[in-house]
Amino acid sequence: MTAPVTARIDRVRMTRRRLIGTALAVGGAVPIGVAGRASAAQSTPVRLTLPAPTGPYPVGTVRLHLVDRARPDPVAGPGRHRESMASVWYPARDVGQYPRTRWTAPAVLRAYLTSGGFPADVALAPLTVGHEGAPVRRTGARLPVVVFSHGAHDHRASNTIIVQELASHGYVVVTVDHTYDAFTEFPDGRLLVPLDDVALFPADFATDIRFVLDRLEDVAAGRNPDVRHRPLPTGLSGALDLRRIGMFGWSKGATATALVMNDDQRVRAGLGLDGPMQSRPPLTTDLDRPFMLMTARFTRAEEPSVAQFWSHLRGWRRDVQADGAVHSSYGDNQVLIPQLAKAVGMSDEELPGWIGTLDPARAQRIQQAYPLAFFDLHLRGRRGRLLDGPSAAFPEVKFIP
Repeated sequence: MTAPVTARIDRVRMTRRRLIGTALAVGGAVPIGVAGRASAAQSTPVRLTLPAPTGPYPVGTVRLHLVDRARPDPVAGPGRHRESMASVWYPARDVGQYPRTRWTAPAVLRAYLTSGGFPADVALAPLTVGHEGAPVRRTGARLPVVVFSHGAHDHRASNTIIVQELASHGYVVVTVDHTYDAFTEFPDGRLLVPLDDVALFPADFATDIRFVLDRLEDVAAGRNPDVRHRPLPTGLSGALDLRRIGMFGWSKGATATALVMNDDQRVRAGLGLDGPMQSRPPLTTDLDRPFMLMTARFTRAEEPSVAQFWSHLRGWRRDVQADGAVHSSYGDNQVLIPQLAKAVGMSDEELPGWIGTLDPARAQRIQQAYPLAFFDLHLRGRRGRLLDGPSAAFPEVKFIP
């Protein structure tokens, strides 16, 4: 297929085509001269920040290094199997002695910035609210579980605003790097980046997720799936309610969410964040479980594959769209790109090319409110009014009939 991976950033062919493609994945085009302006405008890296979640609980997190021994890895060489990194987020207790984790590792952030046309050292990763290895907080019943699948050429931290929000309200959330289509770092220091010459499709993402669901069954049974069996947080194995599993994904990950639900009855509810819903074969299977679309670029009116998928939703369904949103608006980049824009001297006229016209603070609140309401309804049976129709609290969010 290809030569063995060297785990170095020079494996990525940083052509103009790739830079533009990466920029489109975050909702815009590469601003001409961004890198050149940065050296003059910002000599000290800016510390990026993420908004705090609104839930009542502190948050813990732990990384897992997983190997799928049923899937040979032709990229890594003979005898190697598919590896991936995952993170588990959950409500925590006694967090004071546990350090907060970064949004991404420094090497991952540098590679990610470079791929988007930004200087590698212009910024430092945000600190999340997740405390590494803190014990799990239990309030009686086991906790519902939500898994997340990122988009093409992205990483598992891309929607941390949503992930932290759910965990702070009592969910266990599992995020997964889709190796070779992700910026990821393994515990031994290997940095892997998206490879142009390795094609991963939504079905490959879906296979990754089903493997992770199997590993969650291991955790619930008291087994540790981490390759090196690094200690799991106290209380994690007894906290998972695998009868209440949901899934969400952005872009290609949204399509993967639909594929997982078509093939795996363990996932009870799915949320797609502006997914093109294009797969091989096409998504033509009727789905009788709840599914919600949060659309921006890939609308039913503009993308036939989305309209086709919608027509096969036989259960509860919603399609909402925020005015001014672009492809990246339901993810962390909506609040991080404006911070980078200041650091590199990007003009106010250029910024909407990256994030659209949806105000970042409003995008943050939409990301926190709508996914939480969706999973509360379908995994916890908590019915609110937010998903019933237009809300005065969110006038920019339209319900598409």
